Amino acid sequence: MAAWTSDELDRIGDATELDLQSARDDGTLRDPVTMWVVRVGDEVFVRSMNGPDGAWYRGTQTRRQGRVTADGVTKDVAFDDTDHDLDADIDEVYRTKYQRYGANIVGGVVNSASREATIKLTPRS
Repeated sequence: MAAWTSDELDRIGDATELDLQSARDDGTLRDPVTMWVVRVGDEVFVRSMNGPDGAWYRGTQTRRQGRVTADGVTKDVAFDDTDHDLDADIDEVYRTKYQRYGANIVGGVVNSASREATIKLTPRS
């Protein structure tokens, strides 16, 4: 399995938003969805504000792969399950990185439903 480079981790981790395209059954990519992204150590995560019921999240479960773009980095990725032992760390990065939007907005991704819909983005190439 491929790994993120230091430059990719820095650029994606510092980006405010990431565009995510999930793959359909036939391998074609869906339209991009823009979302917040966080880095914890050498791993990159996204969450669905609507938990597992979010349309884009459900789309990631079809083939569990797609493409992400942030700050000039475009990468084919796998949508992997998250070690929920990291939930508190992921929550803290979301709170710190996006605090300027206020607790009510950040609370949309720092809650139990969103934690269930946390995806680790793992490079495929």
